[in-house]
Amino acid sequence: MIRISKLADYGIVLLAQFARDPGNPVQTARDLAERTRMPAPTVSKILKVLLRGSLLNSQRGAKGGYQLSRPPDQISVADILLAIDGPVALTECISSGGGCSAERFCQVRANWVRINGAVRGALEGLKLTDMIIGPQLGPRPAASPAGATMGKAP
Repeated sequence: MIRISKLADYGIVLLAQFARDPGNPVQTARDLAERTRMPAPTVSKILKVLLRGSLLNSQRGAKGGYQLSRPPDQISVADILLAIDGPVALTECISSGGGCSAERFCQVRANWVRINGAVRGALEGLKLTDMIIGPQLGPRPAASPAGATMGKAP
């Protein structure tokens, strides 16, 4: 199973909150925790990681808080994952290079490199603005009755 970490998922939620509220560019950790219903310590931890990853800027003082370091259409999902989880790497040989004893004669490694590049490219093409707009989803299809065969008329 390919999964992003819970912290990366939360990071996307937090950054999407900034993008949803462009009239309020500076937001505090406490306000973000309330709006997203996340625990304040978790929010603070993620904001610090995003600050170190250059996705946020911080301001001190009474009107202080955090703000996006660049417009949301210039921040990709890949940028967020990189800041929180590190580089996108679907297999061990892509993330560590040389960590597998079969790597030098592996017949599928080149394909994993291609697949990893495709996934990374898709994540780079998906911007923070896309995460707040999202696809227009229609109604969910009705559940099939028990024992029904897919693709055949009743």
